[in-house]
Amino acid sequence: MAKSARAKRMEKHHKRNMGKGTLNLVSLMDIFTILVFFLLVNSSDVQTLPNAKDMKLPESIAEKKPEETVTILIGRTEILVQGTPVANIEEVMATQGNDIPGLREALLSQNDRVLRRAAKGDIAGREVTIMGDKDIPYRLLKKVMATCTASDYGQISLAVIQKSSDMLDDLQASL
Repeated sequence: MAKSARAKRMEKHHKRNMGKGTLNLVSLMDIFTILVFFLLVNSSDVQTLPNAKDMKLPESIAEKKPEETVTILIGRTEILVQGTPVANIEEVMATQGNDIPGLREALLSQNDRVLRRAAKGDIAGREVTIMGDKDIPYRLLKKVMATCTASDYGQISLAVIQKSSDMLDDLQASL
């Protein structure tokens, strides 16, 4: 039986394309290069704070991102400065007055190590960030803040979670 011209053409086409498929690596390398540059450019904008799994930070509508500062973490049992325990919360709550000696000593030692050189002499330029659960007693927060100001820190920031724009719109609509 003789094959038609169309059948011959299809057979020739199938024989020619019977080889294995190839992967074009040039396009793949271009995509990965762009991805690497994107990650490098955007990784410098990340601000990390110490991680506390059980801590629930309060929410805020502030849009300004925090700068790197000395970090005070008020945990369930201890107060930590830059991850180092400096005071026990039960002992702090039991003492009279607003001074926490262990915290004060730790903050004064951080003046030389962590702060920018420009802020070493300028008390108003020294910053500290306080991280604490939104349910910590105000009396404890007041003692920590008073100790910070007594240790020559002029700017005190509280770490919060930024509210989403939807929550901000709802808040503005309710006002």
